[in-house]
Amino acid sequence: MTTRPITSYRIPLFCAVTMLFWMSMYTSVPIMAPYVEFLGGSHQLAGWIVGMYGISQMLLRIPVGIMSDRFHKRRLFITFGLLFTAITGLGLWFTHDFTWILILRALAGAAAATWVDFTVLFTSYYKHEESTKAIGTISFFNSLGQVLGILSAGWAADKLGWESVFILGAALGLLGMIGSFFLIEKVEKDAPKITMRGIGNVATDRTLLFVSLLAILSQVLIFATVFGFTPVYAMQLGADKFSLSLLSLFANVPVALASLFGGRRWAMKYGEKRMVVAGFLLMGIFTFTVPFTHHLWLLMITQAIAGFGRGLSFTLLMGMSIKHMPADKRATAMGFFQAIYGLGMFVGPVLMGIIGDYFSLNEGFIVLGVLGAGSALLAYLFVQSSAKKQPLGTNKSTMAQ
Repeated sequence: MTTRPITSYRIPLFCAVTMLFWMSMYTSVPIMAPYVEFLGGSHQLAGWIVGMYGISQMLLRIPVGIMSDRFHKRRLFITFGLLFTAITGLGLWFTHDFTWILILRALAGAAAATWVDFTVLFTSYYKHEESTKAIGTISFFNSLGQVLGILSAGWAADKLGWESVFILGAALGLLGMIGSFFLIEKVEKDAPKITMRGIGNVATDRTLLFVSLLAILSQVLIFATVFGFTPVYAMQLGADKFSLSLLSLFANVPVALASLFGGRRWAMKYGEKRMVVAGFLLMGIFTFTVPFTHHLWLLMITQAIAGFGRGLSFTLLMGMSIKHMPADKRATAMGFFQAIYGLGMFVGPVLMGIIGDYFSLNEGFIVLGVLGAGSALLAYLFVQSSAKKQPLGTNKSTMAQ
C-alpha cells in the first residue's frame, strides 16, 4: 500500500534530475569546437579538446561501474557527477587557456562517466525484462536535457556572449545536484557484491563486447559531426551563434523521439536488429551528404534525419548491453559498455580534426558516411534477431543470427 506514492515520486524526480544533468553538460558540448577556433585554436586542437571528454569517460567508467556494484551507492556517484558539471562550467567561464580548457573537458568527461549509475539505478525501478523500455525512457530525458541545454546555450551565447553559456551550465548542474539528494536508492535485499571473477565474466561477455564495438562506431560518427565539426561546417555556410543552437536542436530532437518510440515500441514490433541497422544506415547516408549540402536549412534537415538514426540505434545498443546481465553485474557491464564507447568520443573528433587540417572537412564527412554504412552491415551480419540471450557465464557467442 505504501509503495505506490514512492514509485510515482521516484521516477518523475529521477527524470528531472537526469534532464538537468544533461542540460548542464550540453550547454557547452555542441559549441566547444567553434569556441576553441574562436579563441584561435586549430582544427586539431579543437578535435583534441572535444575528444578529451570521451577519453576521460573511457578511463573512468569501468572503475565507476565496478565501485557502484561493489558498494551499491549509485546515488552518491550521481551527486558527484552533477557537482563536476557545475565545476566544469565555472572553470570554462573563468579561463581562456587551452591547457585548462583541456583539463576541464576531461572533468566534464568524469561527470559523464557517472551516467553508468543513472542508467543502472533507473532500470532498477523496472522489472528485469523491461530494461529496454527503461533505457528508452531515460534516454528520452537524456536527449530532452541535451535539446533544452543546447537551446538555452544558443540563446545565451547570442545575447550575452560565449562565457554566459558556461555560467548557465554551472547553475543547472547545482540545481540538479540539489535534486539528487532526494533520489531513492534501490538495492535488492542481500544483493551480492561483485567479485573479481564476476568482473572477468562481464569483461569477456561476447554480447557486451560486440554491442560495445557498434557503440564505438556510433560515437565516432556523433562526436566527429554534430558534437564536433558539423557546427564548424555550418559556420562556413554563414551560421551565427543562434543558428548553431538550431542546428544542434534539429539534430537532437529526433534523437529524443527515436529513443522514446524505438526503445519502448518499435523494437518490440520490428525487432532490435532491424532498428539498429536502420539507425546506422540513416547516420551513414546523411553524414555522407553533408559536403554536398550548401544551404544551412538543408544541413539542418540532414542532421535531423541522422539524429533520428542515432536515437534508434544507440538507445537499443545500450539496452542490449545489460538486459541479459544479473542485477549484481549490471553497473559493471554498463561501465564496460560506456567506457568502450568513450573511445569513439575521442577518436571521432581527433580523426576528423586531422583530416580537416591535412585534407578538408568535406573528405572527413565522406569517410564517416562510409563508416556508418559499414557499421550497418556489421549490425546486420552479427546482431542476433531474437531478444533472448544466453545466461552470463556460458561464454558462448550470442551474437550470431
